[in-house]
Amino acid sequence: MAKSHKLRNIYTTFPEGRHKVLTLSYDDGKIPDRRLVEIFNDHGLKGTFNINSGLEKRKFKNDYDERIPSSEYKKLYKGHEVASHTVLHPTIARTPKEQMIRQIIEDRRALEEVMGYTVRGFAYPNGSVSEDVRDALKACGIRHARTVVSTRSYDMPNDYLTWNPTCHHGDPAFEDLYKDFIKVHKRQYLYMLYVWGHSYEFEKEDNWNIIEKFSKKIENKSDIWYATNIEIVDYMDRAERLQVSVNGDFAYNPSAESVWVEVDKKIIELKGGASTEL
Repeated sequence: MAKSHKLRNIYTTFPEGRHKVLTLSYDDGKIPDRRLVEIFNDHGLKGTFNINSGLEKRKFKNDYDERIPSSEYKKLYKGHEVASHTVLHPTIARTPKEQMIRQIIEDRRALEEVMGYTVRGFAYPNGSVSEDVRDALKACGIRHARTVVSTRSYDMPNDYLTWNPTCHHGDPAFEDLYKDFIKVHKRQYLYMLYVWGHSYEFEKEDNWNIIEKFSKKIENKSDIWYATNIEIVDYMDRAERLQVSVNGDFAYNPSAESVWVEVDKKIIELKGGASTEL
């Protein structure tokens, strides 16, 4: 008689068994990024910064609209992610397809030359999205792209190339959303709080207290993974590649880095390139 095997509850988790992730995304690479990055670093938060490489030397009326010199990128954004925002910040869905490609790939090339790693993220300038733009992003090797459409939810995205954030930091519901996120303790799902904006808005509106209060409130939570956009994408890619045995008694992780799972409420690390008993 064949041996019977009890079904087990096996769930993907975030690193170290966490079930919540916080990620932040800020656009344009303007001078107030210096203060914003300092705030993030002081509180252990991680952001994705979307840069227009062709606007560095353009002059603006307000000091807070000036761009960070590219010579500062590598040091300033260390530990965070630098992503593309096109070369010149056009309303990209209105541009010819050839120009879509150039705006994306030339920005990626310029940023990679400075940062020394592959740039695989994007934020739609002016929130301009279309199927043609998505196709161009795929052709240019972009793995995630953020919209400006707020979900006001903690859902994980179904499509990373149309990645809708939870909310802008200026959303009237922002404080309620992050306070509720901190309180979420149910583990049935993976939860994500995704906040976006522009650092110059804090300077222009004289409301740095919003992001400072948020950062103090949400820092150092044992059940929250603090991650950049690309770290989330890469981790979930690894999780999808896991090969679990039919009986649920072992799993093989073909990736180079670890993935964590919860098996009957027990957290197990699946190390890269190895099979692990569950």
